[in-house]
Amino acid sequence: MTKTDSFQRPARLLRLREVVARTGLSRSTVYVRVTAGDFPAPVAIGGCRVAWREDEVNDWIASRPRVALGREGC
Repeated sequence: MTKTDSFQRPARLLRLREVVARTGLSRSTVYVRVTAGDFPAPVAIGGCRVAWREDEVNDWIASRPRVALGREGC
């Protein structure tokens, strides 16, 4: 194992504003999907503040199906 193999970047935490910007979901839709189990749950970061793990949000985005452009009815 080399030094670069053993190095792991610490998980970055995203506040709600960044999650909304990255996903295109509204604030309320994020929480509705968390409750439904269709979106990663936030983690407590102190007081009444929460944040989302960047890797989990990125995985969720990557799991969304791609939509063909120019589809009728959308």
